[in-house]
Amino acid sequence: MQVTSYWLEHAWLDPEVEPGVLVEVADGRISAVRKGVEAPPPGAEALRGLTLPGLANAHSHAFHRALRGTVQVGSGTFWTWREVMYTIASRLTPESYYALARGVYAEMALAGITAVGEFHYLHHAPGGTPYDDPNAMGEALISAAQEAGIRITLLDTAYLSSGFGEAPSTHQLRFSDGNAEAWAERAALLKPRDGVRLGAAIHSVRAVPADQLGTVAEWARERGAPLHVHLSEQVAENEACLAAHGCTPTRLLADHGVLGERTTGVHNTHLTDEDIALIGSSATGTCMCPTTERDLADGIGPAVELERAGSPLSLGSDSHAVIDLFEEARAMELNERLRTRTRGHWTAAQLLRAASPFGHAALGWSDAGRLEVGARADFATVALDSVRTAGPVARLGAETAVYAASSADVRHTVVAGRPVVRDGVHLAIPDAATALTEAIASLRE
Repeated sequence: MQVTSYWLEHAWLDPEVEPGVLVEVADGRISAVRKGVEAPPPGAEALRGLTLPGLANAHSHAFHRALRGTVQVGSGTFWTWREVMYTIASRLTPESYYALARGVYAEMALAGITAVGEFHYLHHAPGGTPYDDPNAMGEALISAAQEAGIRITLLDTAYLSSGFGEAPSTHQLRFSDGNAEAWAERAALLKPRDGVRLGAAIHSVRAVPADQLGTVAEWARERGAPLHVHLSEQVAENEACLAAHGCTPTRLLADHGVLGERTTGVHNTHLTDEDIALIGSSATGTCMCPTTERDLADGIGPAVELERAGSPLSLGSDSHAVIDLFEEARAMELNERLRTRTRGHWTAAQLLRAASPFGHAALGWSDAGRLEVGARADFATVALDSVRTAGPVARLGAETAVYAASSADVRHTVVAGRPVVRDGVHLAIPDAATALTEAIASLRE
């Protein structure tokens, strides 16, 4: 068995930063971790800076990347933003979606992200006609992630209605399989493979009728698969759910067997005390997406209260206003500081856990996110000598990464023991910026 060695100038071995760590990799997993190695031994690749476990982007809509800049013009709300999003969605084909997602996932690798949870609901051709391969769009995303060198959990999403009791709009016909049974049949045709996990998603309680929530939950339960759901992102959604069912979205999900330790609620922004208790007591996870939540003026969710109640926290870049898990981590803390006028709700180590091991676990990769023997050999190295990170002592590397670094400071990304990014350049897609420019431009023609 071939063994590859990496010498880490500094490594975050949760919760401490250690200097001079030698990591040996065999068959895609870490086979040894040796501390106190002062210099790179012969044959070892030196990664200078601070090496962290690979980051997990637990919530992504890859095609939203084409909206960056465009939707920042003028004012509006989530609902006006959604109309612009529909326009981009209407123009994508399997080929153009592959090209766009390939660039998006390369940007993630450049940001130290080694696994992505793709919340995928763009299933069919415009008008709702299935492609010859009914999963052509999902396969395009899987191929794009493989080309970009990162792991993907494809969260195939049931999106069946435009609101409580309302048929899909013209734009939403691409998203809908008609009913949950048809969704389950199509999703079952997808097959896991190396570097690929399959999961399920309920777009929201407004998009899946209550009597069909259980079908999606059971599909995930039978497979031991992750199940994600947009939950209480908007006050209007809560009000509509109360009017239709006499309860909150969280209570509706609980009553239909959706909550649980394999389930992650995305956003979980506008919750009652009972909602928080239901989520926490069921060990349902919470994926916070602070850069999107502030970009869309959604509000600040009760992350502290959710965690205290028993909900593991993870992070996602969602609409990709930026792709930077360090920014997501610090935004969660800084948002809470603004809300409470108190500092220090989470340590840097706790925020890094949300950005890595807890995110990986939410995506079904529970053996990733740690620099320890037996874990998947996925890691990212952050420069400690850039204009942003220069100055602090190395033992404060976790604090430096969370509160000062950006995705631009990632120098190396390794997945399954293989370099994907070296010296800030993606090895398979060396000009990722051009790839993104061309893919996005094609959607505006």
